[in-house]
Amino acid sequence: MDVLSSRILLRPTDPARTRAFYGGVLGLAVYREFGPPEHPGVVYFLGGVLLEVSGQAEEAPRGLALWLQVRDVAAEESRLAVAGVPILRAAREEPWGLVEAWIEDPDGVRIVLVEVPADHPLRLDRR
Repeated sequence: MDVLSSRILLRPTDPARTRAFYGGVLGLAVYREFGPPEHPGVVYFLGGVLLEVSGQAEEAPRGLALWLQVRDVAAEESRLAVAGVPILRAAREEPWGLVEAWIEDPDGVRIVLVEVPADHPLRLDRR
């Protein structure tokens, strides 16, 4: 398989609320918008992947989690807490050496905010 592009498709129960969360609260940059103005789809940049929020689901997504590497987990955790985002688990260093904090989107999709410390093997392995 020769994958040329990829994106995560997210069908929220309340599209406007979810767009407000990803675009407004998290502050993800918009790659493109499409569809009718009353029911737009939005594709956000998510590092090396795209996140498309479009359509509407009857039930919240299950079994989906997003892993977002950020430069400073503590700063993002503080910023999001001030914005009213519940922090499910405060930032801490994991046994594998990454610093992680957990939040969730309005439908309960788990979002793991990850900081890779300067001395972590992920930064040092130049393969």
